[in-house]
Amino acid sequence: MNAMMSLPRGLRGIVLCALFAGVSTAVCAISSDAVANDWKLAEKIVAGIQAPVIPAREFFVADFAADAKDVRPAIVAAIDAAVRAGGGRVVIPAGEWLSRGPVVLQSRIELHLQEGAVLRFSADPEDYLPVVKSRWEGTELFTYSPLIYASNVEDVAITGTGIIDGNADSLFKSWHPQQNADMQRLRRMGADSVPVGQRIFGKGTFLRPPLVQFFHAKRVLLQDFTALNSPFWVNHIVYTDHATVRGIRVDSHFPNNDGIDIESSSNVLVENSWFRTGDDSVVVKSGRDLDGRSIGVPSQRIVVRNNDMGGEDGIALGSEMSGGIRDVFFTDNILRKGISAFRFKSNLDRGGLVENVRLRNLTVESFDSLFWFQLNYPGELGGFFPSTYQDIVFENIQVQEVGTFLEVHAPDAAPLKDVVFRDIHVEKVATPLVIENAVNLKFEEVKLGSQRIDGVLSWRK
Repeated sequence: MNAMMSLPRGLRGIVLCALFAGVSTAVCAISSDAVANDWKLAEKIVAGIQAPVIPAREFFVADFAADAKDVRPAIVAAIDAAVRAGGGRVVIPAGEWLSRGPVVLQSRIELHLQEGAVLRFSADPEDYLPVVKSRWEGTELFTYSPLIYASNVEDVAITGTGIIDGNADSLFKSWHPQQNADMQRLRRMGADSVPVGQRIFGKGTFLRPPLVQFFHAKRVLLQDFTALNSPFWVNHIVYTDHATVRGIRVDSHFPNNDGIDIESSSNVLVENSWFRTGDDSVVVKSGRDLDGRSIGVPSQRIVVRNNDMGGEDGIALGSEMSGGIRDVFFTDNILRKGISAFRFKSNLDRGGLVENVRLRNLTVESFDSLFWFQLNYPGELGGFFPSTYQDIVFENIQVQEVGTFLEVHAPDAAPLKDVVFRDIHVEKVATPLVIENAVNLKFEEVKLGSQRIDGVLSWRK
């Protein structure tokens, strides 16, 4: 019983009651057979994801007067030529190339970086004006262009083993300490339903753009490239249907450098990729507060498998999830080191429902927290819309060392519900459980060091 002694006294008694007082495991309705059927759905999702269809034509930027001091005009010319021809592959050859402004992709275009190619973007934020329509932390607006941007497109790809570099000397990096006033103004605009056309954050504002963003897209492929030094989120897939992310490497450590943000998107596969990030490795989102609820586009039918993750957090859901998240599957991933291996989050303004999330066959090295549900971040706009997280299953997870096994903070009105922890083995843990408002947490063959937990736990104020 030593593993329980780090718990608060009242909670310690509740846990012991749940584990040893004959609580029926029938309380929890998520059976292993039902979970097996869910994994069949994951297989169907992967089999049904559509690849982009791009004509087999090549357009070499070197044929368009490419200049290493500013390759952007040549890239634009090559893309325009490919579009006139009905689409094709725009090839950036080996060498270091500077783009003084964004690369804007169009339908049926593949941007291909050959081995040894480095596409580095300029450090001056003014190069990324005029503003374009985007979504920033879950709220729509017009702001600085992402460095690679594609809006309202079909059949688009970024491929090749070259490097996309946001520039270690980018002035965008210095904006992080200056962004709060603009961030709060944008959030208030979303809460007040200010028309998106009036949400303009251009020169004199400090909201950083992502490195790569697909905004309203269908049939997208990201494959094999390396991403460095993103100003903000690294790869942002928003309002996208049918996307494959395969074999990419992300090594980016600015503030808020999520490896990939899947937002309000469906039929997405992320596989065989490597993430070392300043924030979450892989995160699923669906919009913020009233703006996200009004648009109402969920993230769904997502499979994340065979990835190597390292960053502040490994796998995350939220905190922008107001449009809902469902049918999400993580399998056969390695999580290295960081603050939390699995971090599910929300605040009291979000609303939205997260359900049918399945995670299995995972290896975890060392994190401060293993499972962290922070669902009651204070609301900034009244706090009247708590979110609901429910129907989540973690199974077959092998863990070396964590500070806290499970930490839950949920609001009274929307406790965490119906979560299964099955066949989880942790070699070393300092604090087993910290629980605030959870209902029907089921433990099956959970081993924390020499201790074993089996039973059902509910704890509410």
